[in-house]
Amino acid sequence: MVADGESVLSVSNLEVVYDDVVLVLRGLSLTVPTGGVVALLGANGAGKTTLLRAVTGLLHPHRGRITKGTVQFDGQDITGADPARVVRLGIAQVMEGRRIFAEMTIDENLRAGAHTRRSRAEVRESYARVLDLFPVLATRRRSTAGYLSGGEQQMLAIGRALMAAPRLLLLDEPSLGLAPKLVEQVRDIIRHINEQGTSVLLVEQNAMMALSIADFGYVLEVGTVVRDGPAGDLLADEDIREFYLGAPADGSQRSFAEIKSYRRKKRWSA
Repeated sequence: MVADGESVLSVSNLEVVYDDVVLVLRGLSLTVPTGGVVALLGANGAGKTTLLRAVTGLLHPHRGRITKGTVQFDGQDITGADPARVVRLGIAQVMEGRRIFAEMTIDENLRAGAHTRRSRAEVRESYARVLDLFPVLATRRRSTAGYLSGGEQQMLAIGRALMAAPRLLLLDEPSLGLAPKLVEQVRDIIRHINEQGTSVLLVEQNAMMALSIADFGYVLEVGTVVRDGPAGDLLADEDIREFYLGAPADGSQRSFAEIKSYRRKKRWSA
């Protein structure tokens, strides 16, 4: 669901440096439309997680800083804003690796995500929504989170973020380490969250999963957007299919040895 002409997140000409030496983002620009799902694709080290840190104000703990450009959320400049303010404004992030509180119960993890909610009624509303989305969590609310399966932990991490009732949800590699069937479940959950009105910026290496639910996509390499377009167009693009989906457009099959030695043509950066 996308509201035409409106953007909940706008990143413009962003540059980020770590340790005042390493330039990671190099003039990156992207937008997330209100009510939309945007996929950000790229290999490890492309700068995807750095972008999320720049949006949520989490660069400082990693010795990073924005040196150029702006980040706007719902028309407000949040460039370099305090993380607590970012959450209060309506942005929540699910970090790579889940980062749940392993020694706490499911119930305690979820309630920890509601610290910005203003009333008990709002907490109850968010809690009911999360348990409706994740019935498996509802049946195990008193269980210690560290004993959950990988898929259940990912559901808990997403549920904890949703307790803040965000308008924009940032997801960093939600399918990482999950079996194919669980990846499908996560995909369906993201789609359902979006259908309920939450905009989503999805960082993924699983390009097929990400583009199957996204409205628009960006391909990131070495801190720069090298290709962008509607998700359907990217799925049909010969280069994207070959380099990110592992599916040559001509339908040919390569041996593992050929795949290992294959060098990307990078027509978009020629």
